[in-house]
Amino acid sequence: MKVAFSTQDKQRVDAHFGWAKNISVYDVTPDGYSFIENFEFGGKLEEDGDEDKLAPKLEAIKDCAILYVAAIGGSAAARVVAVKIHPIKVPQPEPILDILEKLQEVLKGTPPPWLRKALQKGTVAAATQFDEDEDEVKHG
Repeated sequence: MKVAFSTQDKQRVDAHFGWAKNISVYDVTPDGYSFIENFEFGGKLEEDGDEDKLAPKLEAIKDCAILYVAAIGGSAAARVVAVKIHPIKVPQPEPILDILEKLQEVLKGTPPPWLRKALQKGTVAAATQFDEDEDEVKHG
């Protein structure tokens, strides 16, 4: 399951989604986690009502199941939820690695219903990707 983190320093969840300079993406399983990619964002990131600046961020996290943020605006949260990503607000800056370890432990046990739903998104995305690959082989 892919998980995204809004971060300024690439170490902690410490950024508002719209203002984040970085979004770091990791893959998490019950057995471990691995870094996948960091997306960097420049330009004018502060709150200004410009919804267009969210488009590249939404594109960066499109195949993630969960998004951890320090804060997120209402319209941005609605757009994240609309693409079936579960936003989680972290009350104070927290190390990404700590969150990954906690998430890994939850996955080993019985995940809560919202997380089971998020996990299904990852499974569906993987199955869809696999089907597309099969089609390429058949038609190729």
